[in-house]
Formats: sequence, C-alpha cells, structure tokens
Amino acid sequence: MQWMIKTLKNKIVFSAGILSYMILLFMRIPLSRFIGDEGVGLFAPAFEIFLLTTLVTSYGMTRAVAGMIRYRVKRERFRNAKKIFRTALAMNLFLGIFIALFIVFFSSWIADVLVLEQLSRMAVLAAAPAVFLASIVGVLRGYFNGYGMGVLTAHSQYLEKAVMLAGAVLCGRAFCGYGEKVSALLQVEAHTYAFGALGAMVGVMLSQVIALLHLLLLYVIYAGTLKGRPGQDNSRRTETRFEIQRMLIINMVPLAVTVVLSNLFMLVDQRFLNYCMNVTEQGNVRTATWGAYYGKFASLVGLGAAFSCLFVHVLTGKICSAYERDEYRDMREKMGRAVRTASMAAFPTAVYLAVLAQPFSTLCYGKAVSRVSSLTGWLQKGAVLVVLFVFCFLFGQVMYKLRMVRELFLAAAASFAIHLAAAYFMTQRAHMGVDGLLSALLLFFGIYLAGSFVLLNKRIKCQLDWMRGVLFPLAAAAVSGLIVYLLNRLLFTSAGAVFTILTALPIGLFIYIFLLMVLRVIGEAELQDMPLGFLFILIGRNIGIL
Repeated sequence: MQWMIKTLKNKIVFSAGILSYMILLFMRIPLSRFIGDEGVGLFAPAFEIFLLTTLVTSYGMTRAVAGMIRYRVKRERFRNAKKIFRTALAMNLFLGIFIALFIVFFSSWIADVLVLEQLSRMAVLAAAPAVFLASIVGVLRGYFNGYGMGVLTAHSQYLEKAVMLAGAVLCGRAFCGYGEKVSALLQVEAHTYAFGALGAMVGVMLSQVIALLHLLLLYVIYAGTLKGRPGQDNSRRTETRFEIQRMLIINMVPLAVTVVLSNLFMLVDQRFLNYCMNVTEQGNVRTATWGAYYGKFASLVGLGAAFSCLFVHVLTGKICSAYERDEYRDMREKMGRAVRTASMAAFPTAVYLAVLAQPFSTLCYGKAVSRVSSLTGWLQKGAVLVVLFVFCFLFGQVMYKLRMVRELFLAAAASFAIHLAAAYFMTQRAHMGVDGLLSALLLFFGIYLAGSFVLLNKRIKCQLDWMRGVLFPLAAAAVSGLIVYLLNRLLFTSAGAVFTILTALPIGLFIYIFLLMVLRVIGEAELQDMPLGFLFILIGRNIGIL
C-alpha cells in the first residue's frame, strides 16, 4: 500500500506541468458560466499575453536556471550556483519590469489594434503586474529545481493554479456584479463583461502573489540548510556576471522562442476572427463567438488532449535515458511503446469527445447555453486535434530531452507560418469564420506533427509497428465510438447528459479494451497496470485470447 501511495505521489509530482495546464483549461468552464462568453472573449487576450510572456520569463528562464545550477551543484561549485541565481533574478526582474511597462503603455494598442477588442484594455492592464510577479516566480522555481527540490516546485505549481482557478472565478463574478451597475448607469451592457474580464485577470494576479509568497517562504526556510555549502566550494574560479548572462541567454532564448511560436496561434486567431466578423457585419456577436470558441471548445479539446498526454509523458524520459546509455534497440522499443500508448489514449478520447459532443456541452455549460449547437459542431469537427496534439507532444518532448532545440524551432516556425497564411486566407479572404480557424489549426498541428516526426526519425531511426501501434487502436476506437454514438442517440433526449455520459462511456471503454485484447494490442502486462485490469484478464483467459 505504501509503495502504491509513493508511486502515485511521484506521478503527481512528475506530471505537475500537465496537471497544472489542465487546471488552467478547466478554469474557463466555470468562468464561462459566471462572466459569459462575452466576458471570456475580453479576458482571452489578456490571459494569452500573460501566458506568452511567462513562457519566456517563467518557463524558459526556469529551465535555463535549473539546468545551469544543477550542473554546478553536482560538481560542488556552490558559489557559482548562487551567483547564477542572483544574476538570473536580476535579469528576470529587468525583463519583467520591461514587459509590464510595455503592456501598460501599449494596452490601448493591444486592445484596439492587435485583437480589435477595445473593452479588453482593462483586463490587459491587469496582466502587467501578473507578468512581473511571474518573472520572479520563474527564477525561484529554477533555483529549487537546480538544487533537486522539484517536489517543492510541483507543490508551488498546484498551489498557484488552485488559487488562479478560485481567484479568477470569484473575482470575475464579483467584478461582473459591479460591472452591471456601471452598465446600468452608462446604458452600455458590454461594461458588465469588461469588468468581469478585469476581475478574472485580478484573480490571475492574486495567484502570482500567493505563489511568490509561498516560494519566498520556502527560500527563507531552506536558505539555512544551504548556507554552509559555499564553504565546501570546489570552483577553480568564480564565473563573471557576463559569462553567466551569456549562458542564460543561450539556454533560454531558443527554447522560449520555440514555445512562444507553438502557442502564439490563439492570440493571432482572435484578431483574424474579429476582423472577419466585423467585415461580414457580425461585429455585434464577435466577442461572444470568440469567447465560446476560447472558453468552451478550446477548453474541452485541450482537456482531452492533456488527459491523453498524461499516459505518454512518463515514457519520454525512459526513451531519452535509453538513448543516452547507447541502448538503441531498447530505445526504439520504448519509442514504439510510447506511440502505441499515445494511440490507445488519444484515439478513443477524440472519438468519444466527438460523438458525445452535445452531452459534454450540456453537462459543462448547461441546457440554456446560448451557443451549445455551435459548440457541438465545433467539437465534432475539431476533436481530431486531440490526436494531433498528443503526438506533437510526444515527439516534441523527446526532441527537447534529446537537446534537439534547433529542430524543434524549425518545426514550430514552419507550422506557425503555414497556420498564419492559412488562417489569413480563410478568414480575411474567404470569410469562413470559426470553420476557417479550425482548418488552419488542423494544418498547424498536422505540419508540426509531420515535421517533428521526420526530424526525430533522422536522429533515432524509429522502427514502428504501424498495425498494432496505430491502425488497430484506431479501428477499436472507431467501433466502440459507433456503439457510444448509438447509445447517445438512444439516451440523451430522454435521460439527459449525465446519465448518457455515465452509461455510454463505461460501455464504450469496455468494448474498446476488449477489442484491444482481441487485436493483440495489449496483453496481461498492460492490463495489470489498468484499473479493473484483473477483470479483463479473467475474461481474456476464459475465452482464450490471453
């Protein structure tokens, strides 16, 4: 029992990034209920700017600081490790202040020109202090990771996201109530949603305050433990500040630019869609349309993709460990297993999300949600993004851990450029609206997937079993998805969303796993690691397929 608890704790810590990302996506579901689609549409540009800037000041700097400190701590060069922390903190403080001031002084341009949402300016302004605080948080997390205290960093991430979830929803609701009074006074209903978006970003800012205070407290506690280490220093010389700054930039910038290019499409797509809606004389519903797309469609698809990534995340480290030990045969076997795992997780998730689009929409957003029919159509068309994202994540993680940052940048830059051209043509020229964005997004992840696989294959020479690894899981997911679709047609109208999901999903999963057994995709070893796997083992043995 203790071993199981320890294993679960390790998985929770190791998957902190994905689970934190899932909390961010889930946050948009209650937020949509409290501040409406219009509020989420005004909140979106501010939140995306916050995310994009923290990819540089937090994610990129965290990785760079952690790697550089870890290298010196292993060699007992504690004086240089401490100097790296101080130098990185000074750099990030400067960068955080610069970005925050840029957001403040150019908030009108961001709202009016960049995203064509004038009333989003208040939320954009609220992003400025959040960006500054996140820059300090990022360096502190890199410090703890560098000293081998990743558990503390994971706890910090969970605390931050939990506070962000509660703060954004509660502050959004409170500010929305104040906005109603302002709207009644000015006779402009849109101010209700503008204040709701402002409140949501205030909640995001509060999460950074709590995360920073938590990390500072930990720093004070552990500073005494590490205080004696400089006396044991084995450094032959003290590295100069210029040398450290140069190494930080070299380690941070390529990764930061790559992840920004991989996540910039949301901010760009909002601008494209808003322009398209204005040109086609639908400007009165453009904010609500983007709010539904960003807060509902992207959340559900993203949650499905992130859930599937949990199954393959742990395997990427094992692949790279085998490669570094020059165990190439074992590495290729692990890569094949990772592809099969990604297929087994992503295909049913995408299929069930598509066939149960209406029950999921109703369950998350209610029967009276204004755009449930549009959301259902978007989910049915865009569910394949789950599959593309999971494989992009798998190949991208392996490339990053193999230090193929240049190749990752090429894949991200090419896919973003093609997405940019496609989205521009489909929205600005063909006026396809959300359908055009979905098509461009499919191109983005499709090109990213193809490019990353080709570049990775040049390095590790993948030898994949396409039948058992991809085609058989796809066939099993399609058959079980058909059963789930029929159950949905039978139950949804009469029994409702909750009963339909609780009935159709378990039946679909049972059929799916049974088909995987029949097709020899999984055996007893895989079933033993699954919940209720013993039941499938018993069935398989009795009918002779195991």
